[in-house]
Amino acid sequence: MTYPWVTAVKILRFDDDNIGILKNGDKVVDVSEVVSHRDLKGAQRAIEEVISNFDDCRDDIERIVGREEGVPLDSVQLLSPIPRPSKCLGAFLNYVDMPGRSLDNLPLEFFYMDPALLGPGGTIELVEIPEIIEFQPEAELAFVIGKVAKNVSVNEAMDYVFGYVPFFDISVRGITRYTRFLTKGQASHGPCGPWVTTKDEVPDPYKLNVKSWVNGELAQNYNTEYMAHKISAQVAWASRFVQLEPGDVIATGTYHVGRKPIKDGDHLEIEIEGMGKTGFHAKGFSPTRKASPLSAPSGPKPSPGPADLDTITRI
Repeated sequence: MTYPWVTAVKILRFDDDNIGILKNGDKVVDVSEVVSHRDLKGAQRAIEEVISNFDDCRDDIERIVGREEGVPLDSVQLLSPIPRPSKCLGAFLNYVDMPGRSLDNLPLEFFYMDPALLGPGGTIELVEIPEIIEFQPEAELAFVIGKVAKNVSVNEAMDYVFGYVPFFDISVRGITRYTRFLTKGQASHGPCGPWVTTKDEVPDPYKLNVKSWVNGELAQNYNTEYMAHKISAQVAWASRFVQLEPGDVIATGTYHVGRKPIKDGDHLEIEIEGMGKTGFHAKGFSPTRKASPLSAPSGPKPSPGPADLDTITRI
């Protein structure tokens, strides 16, 4: 028997590193038993085992979800759905969001982020940095790798994607004399959640509305149709240089219009269509200088389709 709430799955972690399935949108069913010796493997190994063996354990998950009523979603403490992947990469300048930007002149490039990903309700630490102007949260669609990927082609790349998760890249603006990439990968600057939505629940990842809020005020509000280098190109290009592992997370970049700065005490939220909404808190340094706002472009055109590696002129 196939259950409708398992045909497309939202996988989460909660309370004491338990692994759960969202049932009917408001209940959590504990399916931790599908991972043998879970306590000995640790949180990341356990979720990696579910991801990499998902087809094999799906029948067991269906059985458990069908048998158990579950507990109310609001009664559990959600954790980062992927606690510490072997790699967390972030794409940058990957949206056609300003006049003059196009697939032909945007790089396909990544930076490494701290792999200790922050879960729902967590605290983003704002570290004092000389010259900093602003901390800006960038709401992004991230995808999770489902199996080992090395030197895969664009055409087969989506076979290696397991699912998607809302993701904030906390960017630092204004640095000129100090290292940029160390600050891009700060601890707690990769908040994500509330859960991983399996790929089969998302018919078109390039038709998703992405929203963010700062202290309840709408900040970003865009659609992933403006993504330049598509997910298939990102997987293929990244896997040329590193071996992607089950559970690895790649954030796909953001549409920059609408971003708002954050400071000590602020609350920020993210929501991606069909993937849930979650929030985080900011604590620490409050910069006093302001960056110039990025105005909305005059009618940017969506990317024509998945980027082919042959069209990429620089990285």
